[in-house]
Amino acid sequence: MRIVIPIYEGFTALDAVGPYEVLSRLPGAEIVWTALEAGPIHSEPGVLKLVADVATRDVDRCDVLVVPGGPSSRRAGKAGLADWVRAIHLTTQWTTSVCTGADILGMAGVLDGLSATTHWSATARLADYGATYSEERVVVQGKVATAAGVSAGIDLGLQLASLIAGDDVAKAIQLGIEYDPQPPFDSGSVAKAEPATVDRLRAVIAARSG
Repeated sequence: MRIVIPIYEGFTALDAVGPYEVLSRLPGAEIVWTALEAGPIHSEPGVLKLVADVATRDVDRCDVLVVPGGPSSRRAGKAGLADWVRAIHLTTQWTTSVCTGADILGMAGVLDGLSATTHWSATARLADYGATYSEERVVVQGKVATAAGVSAGIDLGLQLASLIAGDDVAKAIQLGIEYDPQPPFDSGSVAKAEPATVDRLRAVIAARSG
C-alpha cells in the first residue's frame, strides 16, 4: 500500500508525522515523502526539516494521500500543490487531510459538496470550497477523510488503519504507539478553552499567517 505525504515549506510537523507514525505500521505500507521539489523541507517555525524523497511531478499514483496543514497551506496550494492533488486524487483509495491541509484539498476541488473539518481557526474557509463544516474530530465522506487540528492526525491515522486493515490491526497500532491521551489541561477545543486562551492563540495564528 503506497502512502504519499506531500510536504511544503511551513507545514506543521505533527500534521504529517502523526499519521505517518500510525500508517507506517500497517502491513505492507510504503511511505513516500514528496514535495514540489525533492530535498529538505522546513516545517514551521523553520527548525525541523523532513526530506522529500521525490518531486510531486514524479508521483502519479498512490493508495492513501495524507495532506498536512500549516500556516502556509494556502500558499503551497496556489504554488502548484493543489493542482497535483487534483490529479492524484483520481488514483487514490483514500484522500485525506489534517488541519489546514483541508485548504489544499478544497483548492483542488476535492471537498465540494462534502462535510469536512479543519483547524478551529480556519473553519469559515471551508464554505469557500463548497464544503460544510462538521465539528467531528475526523470526518469521512466516501473516500475523503479530513481531520481537525494537528493532533487529530493521529486519530485520522487510526481510523484509516481500521478501515484499511480492520479494527484488530488498528487497536494493536494504538497500543504500539501507546496512544492514551491524558492531557494536564482540559483546553483542547474552543468549546472547553477559556476565552482569553482562545484570543491569545488567535493572535499568534494571525501573526504566523501574515
